[in-house]
Amino acid sequence: MAGSSSSLHESEQVLPPELIDRHRAIVSIMEELEAIDWYDQRVAATNDPELAAILAHNRDEEKEHAVMTLEWLRRHDPVLDHHLRTYLFTTTPVLEIEDSSGPGDAGQAARGNSSLGIGDLGGGPQGGTR
Repeated sequence: MAGSSSSLHESEQVLPPELIDRHRAIVSIMEELEAIDWYDQRVAATNDPELAAILAHNRDEEKEHAVMTLEWLRRHDPVLDHHLRTYLFTTTPVLEIEDSSGPGDAGQAARGNSSLGIGDLGGGPQGGTR
């Protein structure tokens, strides 16, 4: 593996292929976030509105790339999946989510419900008899 293999901390020969793929995804996300930062700075620095619009468009493409790769990583890392589900798309202050919840239920507490998100299984108005 060329390029990002230099950032491996262990020998590639002892690492399983799925870990190396996760490494590739992590390095790619890091590169996308760095590119977003660079584009943000360039947009802010230019005095040319047309160039600023082009650079902002390019920056937003990098955001899409980062999120697509993050989603791949989430699907391949159960612990990351858990933490993303706990903290993302909530309105509770981030530190309160961790402070107010025990292990495993922080996401539900942050969303203000105790549902498992699977709907009504009792045949009530929202669901049917299974």
